[in-house]
Amino acid sequence: MSPDRNDVRRTEVRRAYDEIADDYLAERAQSGDDTVLLGEFCDRLPENARVLDAGCGAGRPIARRLAAEYDLVGIDFSREQVMRARENVPAGRFCQSDMTQLGLSTEAFDGVCAYYSVIHVPIDEHPDVIREFHRVLRPGGYLLLTVGSSAWEGSNDDWLGTGVEMHWSTLAPEGSTTIVEDAGFEVRWRRTVNDSMGDTTDFVLARKSG
Repeated sequence: MSPDRNDVRRTEVRRAYDEIADDYLAERAQSGDDTVLLGEFCDRLPENARVLDAGCGAGRPIARRLAAEYDLVGIDFSREQVMRARENVPAGRFCQSDMTQLGLSTEAFDGVCAYYSVIHVPIDEHPDVIREFHRVLRPGGYLLLTVGSSAWEGSNDDWLGTGVEMHWSTLAPEGSTTIVEDAGFEVRWRRTVNDSMGDTTDFVLARKSG
């Protein structure tokens, strides 16, 4: 039996992030329009909140900022990224995990953020990821995630000049908003901001009903 196309894509993305862990961290700015949105997310969280950083990468800047204020759990499916997150953010707890099947307790978190991570998941699995975020959030909890600004599925075979191929999958604005709403969230806003790596992208802030 030939391997499932989505399984192949996941494996390729995971291996790519393992291979370019240091290159990616060097390129990712530590501040910018995208990180400003994290403040609006944090303003809605209760004191001593428990927060999940889904697709935490090497932990900078998002996990580091969250761990300074909250009980932080970070997950990433790249082993190398998780290792670096543990070094960079000793106050957080990090593990290797797939966003489509988090393996975390139901209603365990007050907030979930997912910066530049869901956009690497194959499009037909985006609903699975958002439903998992909904499951692990407590009623009234908040979700902040990168969704992309247009419908596109493609790859770059020399991303960041590393010679490593990377894949992306994003929906049109109305499509990603609908997926979030269908999972049981109330969308509070959708905003287009400058990506610190030289493009623009969209973020959605949503609240779990209840």
